[in-house]
Amino acid sequence: MNFIKEFLKGILIGVANIIPGVSGGTMAVSMGVYDKIIMAITGFRKNFKKSILTLLPYVIGAASGIGILSFVVKYALSTYPMQTSGLFIGLIIGGIPILVSKVKGARLTAANILVFIIFFCIVTGMAFLNGNAGSSSDIRVELITVIQLFFVGIIASATMIIPGVSGSLVMMILGFYGIIISNISNFISSLFHSDIPALIHGFGVLFPFGLGVLAGIGLVAKLIEILFTKVPVLTYFAIFGLIFGSPIAIIYKIGISSVTLLGILVTILTFCIGFSISFFLGKEEPNDK
Repeated sequence: MNFIKEFLKGILIGVANIIPGVSGGTMAVSMGVYDKIIMAITGFRKNFKKSILTLLPYVIGAASGIGILSFVVKYALSTYPMQTSGLFIGLIIGGIPILVSKVKGARLTAANILVFIIFFCIVTGMAFLNGNAGSSSDIRVELITVIQLFFVGIIASATMIIPGVSGSLVMMILGFYGIIISNISNFISSLFHSDIPALIHGFGVLFPFGLGVLAGIGLVAKLIEILFTKVPVLTYFAIFGLIFGSPIAIIYKIGISSVTLLGILVTILTFCIGFSISFFLGKEEPNDK
């Protein structure tokens, strides 16, 4: 039962990572599994078996969310942007009660407030940066391209696991978002159609990017583990700033062209659904601790 629950959380984290303005790290924090994942990554060498067992459901779930649900999410965002945004904002906000419990009893100091404001401004400021979505999937696999993809992977993964910072949004700013998303969907389609040339091209694009992702996760996870160990309360207030800024980033980047009463009502409903999912998935069971 726990595996299924963690698998579902992994799906939500994976889907969040492909939505510009939505942070997979925020989603993980909202559901109460962020520190567990970070500790498993940083302790991979010392506790190999335990880390594998911890990460497996999240990795499988995230891969499923990215590989399969990306098509659904892409359609939902283009057809029902406001309602879909409401769902994701609900998923983010629904985890705040779980986070508050982690800093229960902590004093509200000037440093905590300052950190909150700084990180709130960071995530909202990023939303107003105009990035190129890079819708074309036509990219030549050359040495310079492979090197670029590797470093884009490092940057993307580093930002993906930082709560409140959207790795997809950063990739849009870098101009690689459309290229990576298109190649993921094309690679999956090529598998079903046994299109060898397309598979080779997709591998040439996604493999260096994937290596960069792994490298970035390893580097940033260690830094985050140190922060949680040395200054946990300050770190959580930084995360609060990022989380409260995320809805603003989502609303701005989605681009809602028209608003109707029915649309507002459905958005409220999707928000409540998202809030409930995040809140109940984020509840820790006694044997989770």
